[in-house]
Amino acid sequence: MHHEYLYMAGGGLVISILALAFSRRTGVAAPLLLLALGVLASFIPGIPAVHVSPELILTGVLPPLLYASAVNLPVIDVRRNFAMITWLAMVLVVVGALLVGIVVHLVFGIPLALGVALGAVVSPTDAVAATAIGRRLGLPPRVMSILEGESLVNDASALVVLRSALAAASVGTFSLGGAVLDFGWAVAGAILVGLAAGWLTVLVRQRLADPVLNTAISFVVPFVAFMPAEEIGASGVLSVVVAGLVTGHEASRRFTARDRQMEHTNWMTISFLLENAVFLVMGFELMDIIDAAREESSDLRIVSLVAVVFGLLVVIRFVGVAGPLLMDRRLRSDRTSRRRERIKTVKQRLDEFDPATTREMERLDKARHYVRRHSADVAFALREPLTGRSGLVLAWSGMRGVVTLAAVQTIPVDADHRNTLVVVAVLVAVVSLMLFGLTLPPMIRRLDLQSTDPAEKQGDFFALMKQMAAATTEQLGPMEDLEIAGERIDPELAESLKHRFMPILLGHIQHLRTSKPGAREQSLLVQRLYLDTMREALLVERSIGAYTSETYRSAEALLDREEQRLNAGI
Repeated sequence: MHHEYLYMAGGGLVISILALAFSRRTGVAAPLLLLALGVLASFIPGIPAVHVSPELILTGVLPPLLYASAVNLPVIDVRRNFAMITWLAMVLVVVGALLVGIVVHLVFGIPLALGVALGAVVSPTDAVAATAIGRRLGLPPRVMSILEGESLVNDASALVVLRSALAAASVGTFSLGGAVLDFGWAVAGAILVGLAAGWLTVLVRQRLADPVLNTAISFVVPFVAFMPAEEIGASGVLSVVVAGLVTGHEASRRFTARDRQMEHTNWMTISFLLENAVFLVMGFELMDIIDAAREESSDLRIVSLVAVVFGLLVVIRFVGVAGPLLMDRRLRSDRTSRRRERIKTVKQRLDEFDPATTREMERLDKARHYVRRHSADVAFALREPLTGRSGLVLAWSGMRGVVTLAAVQTIPVDADHRNTLVVVAVLVAVVSLMLFGLTLPPMIRRLDLQSTDPAEKQGDFFALMKQMAAATTEQLGPMEDLEIAGERIDPELAESLKHRFMPILLGHIQHLRTSKPGAREQSLLVQRLYLDTMREALLVERSIGAYTSETYRSAEALLDREEQRLNAGI
């Protein structure tokens, strides 16, 4: 029997790879393909039954999945879209859970607490399929950031509401005030634990020179954040998200190029394997879940529940997206004008200020940095506004996924209507994947949303690199005047580095060869010095945010490649 499960695991991996390849060629969402393939495979004679504990998914699969997404999401994107992400991931999830619960209670007679539990598990969206489609078809970066940020936070919101609803179901009453207090502590406690877990693990990993040990610790981080938060009654999944954001943000400053590359590759692989495994296993279990529900409810009742719940979710999603967009459009012009005037006034005062001490000079530099950041935020809002078309894509990206499939199975087995609620949640997820997953690609093509032009991307990249090079030269001085160990570097070496190494950092890869004794070691020292200074300049520019996150990632990738080349002594 154990051999059969090993064969199934190997076959599942092959199916996942084939499904991903087929998805990229056809545009069909990979989760939908995996669900369908799982259902078909369940009819193969001799295939053993597959039953995965939902607790295993919620505590063993969900934390690394969320961490893998959070560690690759730039903090600046979360900050700039914080209001929209919070609205969609918290307010809309809570409101959706309550509305679904009330309607299901009034129309179908299901207890209110269990109705709210059903609403909680079907409210969070899963952006995996939507973002995969969006990257391939060129959705605007801001839309992608909102979808990714929402899918990270809404899981925590849904699970907190689910926990409150199930607790209420066990005692027979549902207290809105108690649920609000529970939600507040779950969020606050998760943020504190996530910040602590992220910072501590980053500081430990920064001091490790062993890549194997560093990687091993990175695998533990999601659980270091998850378990303490759950123990104090906070949201473990939100704690994981916060820890992932902290790690991803600090990686540029505290990790080596090798560690960053390994971190990215490892977590992309883990995310691929876990996400696909969950959808495939759910496909295997789907028919058994439907059969169990049919013993408890009629087909008409199940279909009616699915239709009502899914219809409510669609209406809530569209209204929830349209409201902030309409309000933002109405206030955008006046708000932008006021922000520009405030920035202009502050800038004039800073220009007129004459610092008398070193401390005042430092405060002036910090103030100018914040002015530049706020100016970049205003430019970002004008460059990438949320239009009606992008709002339509956000509303139509309402696919349900892993959390819905796993969380609904945590409803106690002795609860009334349990099998019905499970099959309704699973079918709602399947219908959302089929409807939105199949129609989103043609919708994006038809809307013809403007993504960043490739020539513009390249122009921004070179502009950023030149800005970093200028900041480096300003700090270190001309290369021919540079001193190493108290001695000015060889003039020929300085000339060679100016014409070869700097073009490397501006995107033209060439190899530097030196022939004089000691020149090679000296050139490597100079290159490392310039590389470290340019990395500091990149961190400063990233904190300001005048360019897109993709531009900063490209610049960091180039610096990382050069760092690895220098470490290899090339």
